[in-house]
Amino acid sequence: MANFQFIVSDPTTRKAYKIETDQDKAAGIVGKVIGDKFNGDIIGLSGYEIQITGGTDKDGFPMHPQIHGPGRKNVVLSYPPGFHPKIKGQRKRKMVRGNTISLDIVQINCKVTKAGTKPLDQIFAKKEEPKTEKEVEKKEEKKPEKKEQTKKEEKPKEEKKPEVKEEKTKKEGEEVPKKT
Repeated sequence: MANFQFIVSDPTTRKAYKIETDQDKAAGIVGKVIGDKFNGDIIGLSGYEIQITGGTDKDGFPMHPQIHGPGRKNVVLSYPPGFHPKIKGQRKRKMVRGNTISLDIVQINCKVTKAGTKPLDQIFAKKEEPKTEKEVEKKEEKKPEKKEQTKKEEKPKEEKKPEVKEEKTKKEGEEVPKKT
């Protein structure tokens, strides 16, 4: 079965975190609409309340909040999501996905509306693996090589300037020499 990618944004810290879960585990999400709230326990964030803000399907088409249902539709858009006009009043026909989550949706964008007891920074903290002696030795050996390569790249290269040929037109009664 496919996976859901949840992109969880924290408005207080302005950071986003990615969580991947099986569609079987997150079956409670299927059928929800953009703007609906759900319990964070479904994706492993206990105590959090999360709101769905959008998403994309397996082919990369964005979900649009004004299109009802789970299917794809070809609609004329004049505003995001799915189309960003370059000129005021510009419209374009684009393919977008409806606002309901189905099994074809791969990425679900959401934001935290109610924080849990543990901050997201601690939940998603990168775990540093203990380094072995061999890894430390390999890094030390590689460092001098990098310095030598940078010294070679620092030498300025001589650039050849292209010769410019100028031809001036001959006016009545004047002679203009050609420059080569």
